[in-house]
Amino acid sequence: MDELDLLKSHWQKDDIQEKQLSSKDIYPLLLKKSSSIVKTLFYISIVELVFFVFANSILPMLLSDSYSENIDVVYGNPLIMKVVIISGYFIIIPFVYFLYKSYKSISVTDNAKKLMESILKTRKVIKYYVAYNMVLAFVAMIIAFYFAVTRNSDLMLKLDGAATGKIILLVAIAFIITAGFVFIIWLFYKLLYGILLKRLNRNYEELKKLEV
Repeated sequence: MDELDLLKSHWQKDDIQEKQLSSKDIYPLLLKKSSSIVKTLFYISIVELVFFVFANSILPMLLSDSYSENIDVVYGNPLIMKVVIISGYFIIIPFVYFLYKSYKSISVTDNAKKLMESILKTRKVIKYYVAYNMVLAFVAMIIAFYFAVTRNSDLMLKLDGAATGKIILLVAIAFIITAGFVFIIWLFYKLLYGILLKRLNRNYEELKKLEV
């Protein structure tokens, strides 16, 4: 049980029913909790950025040349892979920066209304970030499947003589695999950010009560 819950419990046990928690009692606790949550979100985003840099920039250099060649085959052209990676950087770096700014903003907020606005912005950006990553993953998978098929001469010969139904089945399988991969990413972000966002949302609801 955190400080806010303890404070509420204390007041609920009071025999004087009309006695209510004042804004002065609750606001500092909500501010502290919200600041701590956004700070944790910022640290998570830093870890994610470090992992992204390692997986896409450092790891390929540590692995053999055949690994890079296989990646190039999958994406058809090294330029396509670079575009996918750069697109990822264009998403994650602004996201990390925003969370940092949001944490700093919440830390110095001096009224409930501004804190509510900061919480709403933070929630919105995280939702957009997750959505963009899922779209990027989906597009990257589609591109990978396309080049994996079109650059495989044996497979292309089989497809040339295959019935339309088999081609449709292959496309359906590729789509299902892609959708499954995107779902796993969604589930990962749901677990990673979902719990913290729920806590942040509870703080927002408490602040709304203060504003009533």
